[in-house]
Amino acid sequence: MHLKNLLGIFFLSFVGLSSAQTSKTTTIIVPFAAGGTVDIVARQLAPDLGRYLGDSVLVDNRGGAGGTIATAKLASSNADGKTIMFHHMGFVFNPALYEKLPFDTRKDIVPVADIGVTPNVLVVTNSLPTKNIAEFLAYVKKNPGKINYGSGGIGSAGHLAMEMFEESANFRATHVPYKGSGPAITDLISGQIQAMFMTIAAIKPYIDSGQVRALATSGLTRTPSLPAIPTLNESGLKGFSFEPWYGVFAPAKTPHKTLEQINLAVNEALKNPDNQAKLAGQGLEVKPMTMPQFAAMVDADLVKWDKVIRRLNIKAE
Repeated sequence: MHLKNLLGIFFLSFVGLSSAQTSKTTTIIVPFAAGGTVDIVARQLAPDLGRYLGDSVLVDNRGGAGGTIATAKLASSNADGKTIMFHHMGFVFNPALYEKLPFDTRKDIVPVADIGVTPNVLVVTNSLPTKNIAEFLAYVKKNPGKINYGSGGIGSAGHLAMEMFEESANFRATHVPYKGSGPAITDLISGQIQAMFMTIAAIKPYIDSGQVRALATSGLTRTPSLPAIPTLNESGLKGFSFEPWYGVFAPAKTPHKTLEQINLAVNEALKNPDNQAKLAGQGLEVKPMTMPQFAAMVDADLVKWDKVIRRLNIKAE
């Protein structure tokens, strides 16, 4: 075994012993309901995080308002490393979507660890006579007003992915926001709506069963979980890339050493082959980062999506 790995194991063992002398529980706040992708990721990694940190781990689902309720809870939690939050890229959407938030995104919350990225997939109802992006765009432009697309809500990843697609391909469709992706998928299957962008984890079973048709994924390269589906980038929209990330956050006043311990624990959990396989099954490509690397990515995305959302004049309800 490499010396670096031995040192990592020793350090994690020390972290676990020191943690065991204080609180026995680490709480992972999840901003969405049980069964969603963020919840699945959190529960998959929780056992290893508990072992590495020397704690039992409790997953606390705090859904609502695009994740802002959970983020407010995190911001007001004790900054002792015993409360962390798993979130997705919606974290950087919210400052532009909501006029007033009960926390300061940059000052009250600190990015701790990256988990990975997953492209979305554009799916259509089977009654739509389009088998690829070229046919879809031709149909949309010949039939203005006949494409309704669903999403999990205004300002959700599915909504913003379609807004980017519309802007890139120069067409317009009608947005139908739902309170969650489940009802939207039901209406897509029945043909009440015609298209939507979805996380691979949520929609893959319906693609595999033939209940909906996948046209393209939103990353720059094809995803291993849907290798036969082309990307929008290779379907004529050169450079198109929308790959939502998943990460871990903590209260901003958490001691730096504690944050580094959590980052190391997350990255060690991501090395577990079983975790990698399970997350890959959700369409998620694991991408461990140092804390500064993840913080820099979050900061850049806060700037990027503030401009995009304000340009598109999107406001959360």
